Amino acid sequence: MTADDIVLSDSLSRAGPDDARLLGDITADAFRHDPFNAWLFGNFAGIEHLFRLQARRIYSQRGYCYTSGTDGACMWMMPGGDASFSTMDYAAFAIPTLFKCGAGAVRRGIRTGEAMETRHPNFEHAYLFSIAVRQSAQGKGLGRKLIQPVLDACDHTGTIAYLENSNPANRGFYASCGFEEMGGPIIPEEGAPPLVPMVRQPRTI
Repeated sequence: MTADDIVLSDSLSRAGPDDARLLGDITADAFRHDPFNAWLFGNFAGIEHLFRLQARRIYSQRGYCYTSGTDGACMWMMPGGDASFSTMDYAAFAIPTLFKCGAGAVRRGIRTGEAMETRHPNFEHAYLFSIAVRQSAQGKGLGRKLIQPVLDACDHTGTIAYLENSNPANRGFYASCGFEEMGGPIIPEEGAPPLVPMVRQPRTI
């Protein structure tokens, strides 16, 4: 599957590097009360920095991103894409996080990245890094509109989709989209909330 296989509706717009700040800000707002990210950073400043960083350095550059106005955003990595952190990416994460959140957050962030990498599947797949709807726009069906174009492309091309669910409240939504839990949760260190790998097999068209 490639970007050419994805058909966005009129209400969705492809996002590139110039939109990285918007992607990061929408996602940070959506994850403001996310239990895993709250444990990871302890404050909103850390959550905001991470998602701005990921949008700027990785997903708007190498992934497939799109927005719904200023209310919703998705960041995907296409099959065969590289979502890994380089040494410079880790430095860009660690130094501001140290000042915003403390050394514990830096340690938890690095351990989380390592744990996610260990469990990341080695079969070809589309990776949903984040689907985000601002707090003020939630509960109106926007999440379904955001996720569906890439899932449709997965179905047409026979591509598996994969994500890590950081909020148990979202399990039902992902299940309704065809995702199933894959193995046990990712627990970077004792006391961490569950980060649950989920996989979706393509549906027959």
